[in-house]
Amino acid sequence: MPNSKNVILEVKNLSQHFKTGVGKNKIYNKAVDDVSFKVYEGEVFSLVGESGCGKTTTGRTIIQLYQPTEGEVIFKGVRVSAGFRELKLKRKELVKEGNLEEVKKIDEEIRARKEDNKKNNFELMKKMQMIFQDPIASLNPRMTVKEIIAEGLRIAGERKEDVIIKHVNEALETVGLLPEHATRYPHEFSGGQRQRIGIARALVVNPDFIIADEPISALDVSIQAQVINLLNDLREQKGITIMFIAHDLSVVKYFSNRIGVMYFGKLVELADKEELFKNPLHPYTLSLQSSIPQPDPRYEKIRPPKIKYDPRQHDYSVDKPTLKEVTPGHFVYCNDKEFEVYKKKVAQNAKNA
Repeated sequence: MPNSKNVILEVKNLSQHFKTGVGKNKIYNKAVDDVSFKVYEGEVFSLVGESGCGKTTTGRTIIQLYQPTEGEVIFKGVRVSAGFRELKLKRKELVKEGNLEEVKKIDEEIRARKEDNKKNNFELMKKMQMIFQDPIASLNPRMTVKEIIAEGLRIAGERKEDVIIKHVNEALETVGLLPEHATRYPHEFSGGQRQRIGIARALVVNPDFIIADEPISALDVSIQAQVINLLNDLREQKGITIMFIAHDLSVVKYFSNRIGVMYFGKLVELADKEELFKNPLHPYTLSLQSSIPQPDPRYEKIRPPKIKYDPRQHDYSVDKPTLKEVTPGHFVYCNDKEFEVYKKKVAQNAKNA
């Protein structure tokens, strides 16, 4: 179970913008837009949303595959990544004003942040790992399983071959593979086995935090439960904290402690699993819940129609939305008017329970 007193990861106002076009046609696409959340030690924190909502980009930015545009990533109390956009915009204004002294200070601060990010990156890579969505694309076909798994150890500075072999074999056994598999190549394995190799690669450096980016979406349904159970066992046995990325609420329903829902780069709802399914408040969360398939075909035929989310239903022309805490631990992206509506809805649900 998670230790709610210890925050292992904090994401503060994280934004990731991608530039497309040149000159007057230059456009900044806000893949992640001002996202903030905390992850506690020992829990499974899930990010859920449709394809293109920014959940994978959030994970990749946290682990520094992307440099954040804005915001901070704090891991174990240490800032490991920070964006420079606000400093660059401030520098641009100072250049226009001709204030060269302040420009120098801004340049020094940017350099200091870059050095800080670089200095903390080594510790980050050892203690934070990622399991990628596609087990075929994420494994080098020219490397043996041993070389793939051992790469993290070598980057961390391990040079003794007997120690490397020992750790590789232990990682393989942990994920249900055999030591003799170490000499084979990725194409010799099934999809589920390849994903286990990806998990072993993440485990070999003994991480405290793993980002699992839709690790079961490319697998057969019969294999998906095995991978979920494996991740759950790792959390219970090794105390690893997991950030699980998925596009389907039904996948994370029985696996997560807390769930964040993303839409169009924004975190629109965040709550404990039980609270989110008991009192879904944001219309997009309601649409995701209504899309969960039911195993009983008789109920499936008579269930209410699926809810379609239309972002135009919100009027944010005057009252701008922010992420507000409706009840303790339950956050919703809304304006003040919607906030009052949501509070009344929760109170009414409590009366009807």
